[in-house]
Amino acid sequence: MARDVMVVIGAGDMGMATARRVGSGSHLLIADLDEGILAEARARLHGEGHEVTTHSVDVASPESVDALARAAAELGPVTRVVHTAGLSPNQGSVQRILSVDLVGVALVLEAFRDVIAPGGAGVVVASMIGSLYAGQLTGEQARDLATAPAAGLADLPSASTDRLTDGQAAYGYAKRGNQLRVQAEALQWGARGARLNSVSPGVVSTRMSRPELEDPQGPARAMVDGSAVPRLGSPDDVAAVVAFLLGRDSGYVSGTDILVDGGVVASIQVGSAG
Repeated sequence: MARDVMVVIGAGDMGMATARRVGSGSHLLIADLDEGILAEARARLHGEGHEVTTHSVDVASPESVDALARAAAELGPVTRVVHTAGLSPNQGSVQRILSVDLVGVALVLEAFRDVIAPGGAGVVVASMIGSLYAGQLTGEQARDLATAPAAGLADLPSASTDRLTDGQAAYGYAKRGNQLRVQAEALQWGARGARLNSVSPGVVSTRMSRPELEDPQGPARAMVDGSAVPRLGSPDDVAAVVAFLLGRDSGYVSGTDILVDGGVVASIQVGSAG
């Protein structure tokens, strides 16, 4: 009998921390665009006793995402899907960030809604920046981000380059879109008896974020120092909340976002209110 399948999209620090924490006993399908990172992830997880398959995927490509969903279903019942892949504000143009961080998430949720097993669960890693961006959208713009077909998200009027003038703006818009998309898609996943949620990390130390965090005078350090838990987050902090959302103890939780930010958003919002 085939083991249940856990899909982790994005083989970076958060993806690997989640795979280690939750993947024991399952067939792990690790997907990423970078073949070198995939090979490293497979060797490490296999060496730790996990059953692992890797799959190259470009989340911005509908054909590539559909192929990943089919490959997952062929391995066995897909019971858990975790999407951690994405670009930081400094890793691409506005259009590339929208293609990967916004459209890519929507494509994954649409594709896996058709293969997730009853009783299964999915988690999207968004960002605390999405929560801070919420007030910049009208109700109509938010509805469009939540429900427009994935292929057309980057062409919405609210995604115009006149409005999203740099990577930071595109990133905040995309991550707010992730949070909204999860709310809408949770209803679709629920029709299959599955749950869907998102987590929004704060200032977490990963290979991708470390260059920015090394600046002691940078904005990330200032946010951490002014928060309720004045330390950097770790991938394990995020993986712990993902594990909760994938497990039985969260069986009545769907369509929501959990901040994993040490209180940074609370600090900023209270400071703004003051």
